[in-house]
Amino acid sequence: MNITRTIISALLLTCPLLGMAQSTPAIAPSFTYTDSKGNEQTVTSADDQAPLAATFHANATDTEGWNAHYEWHFYLEGQRSNPYLVRYETDTQYTFTKAGTHLVELWATFVQGNDTIAYTDTYWQSEGSPLSIAIAESKLEMPNAFSPNGDGINDVYKVKSGYKSIVEFHATIFNRWGQKLYSWDDPAGGWDGKFHGKDVAQGVYYVLVKAKGADGRNYHIKRDVNLLRGYSETTSNNNE
Repeated sequence: MNITRTIISALLLTCPLLGMAQSTPAIAPSFTYTDSKGNEQTVTSADDQAPLAATFHANATDTEGWNAHYEWHFYLEGQRSNPYLVRYETDTQYTFTKAGTHLVELWATFVQGNDTIAYTDTYWQSEGSPLSIAIAESKLEMPNAFSPNGDGINDVYKVKSGYKSIVEFHATIFNRWGQKLYSWDDPAGGWDGKFHGKDVAQGVYYVLVKAKGADGRNYHIKRDVNLLRGYSETTSNNNE
């Protein structure tokens, strides 16, 4: 007997030797990632920013006695016939760095003797719902002032909150004579107003930022940075 199923809802195979029903292998793909707020999520869809590192799980059940073959197909929305990545693992990992809607299908085939159960092309076109990862377009802005006076408000010069999908980043602070004072490579980082561990004087400095977004946008930002040590704030203030 040779059975091939591309659309499976429920199938019981009779086992004459044991006189009992055998369950059919099934899959329930999902993925786990840490969202932009730092919370770990196990989901079937996400709408977040890059870089987004995800671990994909087959969650296959009733596979005992079956030989399994897995294929993870990654493609952009509207490009199903042209996947940009295929992985051959039960579980796999991938980091998304490109803006757009990414869809992921798990093609799985289970073989036992002459019997085959397959969740492949036809299944995903008619019954399956691909995993979905929507990566936002990039956003990056730099403030023009900060006040490192130890009051806990705006003490560090850094990227404005709300930045999105920045996959490459490098910022450098210079003084008025062009001397490099500090640099950092993570948009979550910043400058505390020190040079070699000592506070620099209040005044105007300069920041040069080179960055790249998940949407391919290149950022070249060059602007003044007003360091205001004597300024007292009661609320966060990231000026334009």
